[in-house]
Amino acid sequence: MTRAVLSLGSNLGDRFGFLQGAVTGLKEYLRAVSPVYETAAWGVEDQPDFLNAIVVVDADDVDEWGWLRLGQRLENEAGRVRTKHWGPRTLDVDVVTVDGVTSEHPELSLPHPGTPERATVLIPWLDVEPDAVLPGHGPIAAVMSGLSAEGVRRRDDLRLEW
Repeated sequence: MTRAVLSLGSNLGDRFGFLQGAVTGLKEYLRAVSPVYETAAWGVEDQPDFLNAIVVVDADDVDEWGWLRLGQRLENEAGRVRTKHWGPRTLDVDVVTVDGVTSEHPELSLPHPGTPERATVLIPWLDVEPDAVLPGHGPIAAVMSGLSAEGVRRRDDLRLEW
């Protein structure tokens, strides 16, 4: 079984609808879905706020490249257009980690290189896997303890169905 943690984000159009569409597209693989959080954009800050969530998935026949391709397919189905690095998007699906695999391939870095600096990933991940470990960085609770949670707002009015 290949277990992965995927980060979902959207800051254009029907943000919640795009997250729900991704969750629906991953339905057969889902093991956990975090609450939804609203956060300011990271990287390029002059853009709308994001809705974010974490999903834990697993499958016997999907490796790290399969998770990447599946995420890209979901992004394409949501009409994502890649015009600006860290720019606004209908859907962003990042492969955060896969069964402790490490990779420095230009198309797939694992664990995802931005994870240790992003409360927008770590906080929802803690909700579903409080004892998780980020390869090369340690327990995610310890990694998060060095970050600010300011601006990461849980949206209990938005519940992803799975």
